[in-house]
Amino acid sequence: MNTSYTFIIIPFLTTLALSLLSVPYVIRLCKKKELYDMPNSRKVHNFAVPRLGGIIFMPITAIGMLVGMTIFNGGVNKEFNLYLSTILMVVGALLIYLIGLIDDLRGLRAIEKFAVQITAAMIFPSCHLMINNLNGLFGIYELPFWVSYFLTVFIILLIVNAMNLIDGIDGLSSGLSILILIAFTYLFNKLDTPLFVLLSICLCGSIIGFFVYNYFGVIGKHKIFMGDTGSLFIGFVVAYLAIKYQMSSWPGFGYREGAFLTSFTLLFIPCIDVIRVALQRLANRKGMFSPDKTHIHHLIMGMGFGMHQTLFTILLLYAILCIINWGLFVCNTPQTWIILLDVAIYSAFIWSTYKIGNTK
Repeated sequence: MNTSYTFIIIPFLTTLALSLLSVPYVIRLCKKKELYDMPNSRKVHNFAVPRLGGIIFMPITAIGMLVGMTIFNGGVNKEFNLYLSTILMVVGALLIYLIGLIDDLRGLRAIEKFAVQITAAMIFPSCHLMINNLNGLFGIYELPFWVSYFLTVFIILLIVNAMNLIDGIDGLSSGLSILILIAFTYLFNKLDTPLFVLLSICLCGSIIGFFVYNYFGVIGKHKIFMGDTGSLFIGFVVAYLAIKYQMSSWPGFGYREGAFLTSFTLLFIPCIDVIRVALQRLANRKGMFSPDKTHIHHLIMGMGFGMHQTLFTILLLYAILCIINWGLFVCNTPQTWIILLDVAIYSAFIWSTYKIGNTK
């Protein structure tokens, strides 16, 4: 583990400062060009809100990483190793970023966005980033190549869309992302992998700056949403970090007990929620992309909770599940039973929201 935290702290403060300074300019641009997220029957806000907050995430993260790599390598004259796989992943992130931006600016059909997402997701296996071992989950270990390939693409699409679709109330997608990225910063620092530490902490810093305006913006009339540009980009980066961390065959990583469970735990809430909603829509003979108000935040608000109360409830549930999983793992509980318990707790929670909400 790297014991010098300068290359973490300075890039974090850099991205945080840049984010705090740039968001007001984005808000003014949105107001000038009338780029608003308009209220409707499915959304919880009741006034027009600028929607391009996520446009800052990719450039600011890149700046922060350049600062961090310069510090870590001792100066700008040092050579950085740039691999083809790194270039391909940057291309994938850029595709996701651009498709989100186009959607925020003029709108796109779901099938158009999904086609680009599949293209970007297929880059992962091309770079040998795959879920190729379930580490004993349901008795499954090594996976055949074709199973690993399609499972990896599916999981990436799941994570990307989960982070997008859970972005329904102030601070939810950004709040969960901050917790996830802080965890990955710690985990990758333990593995002494500075590139992934920087990616995690720099994106985290840029999101925290946005979170301030998204959560507290009404007070200072600086309210803004991240839009698809932000949520899709976050989803892609988080998917990259999660799949990277769970791999045991990557040079320098080696087998780590609980690596798969860790990635699963950090992404469980947004992913299980989008799976439940999709299955529920299919059961009700609706299209999987049909808009409705059945996501976890809608159900909690249906119980009579305010937006901020809903946010804290979901973040508390997330923290509780992380603590439970860690405790059970330390006690050598098989990960199959841990994951089944997570699903049971989530299911009981959702059932209770329906029961209480129907009595209101």
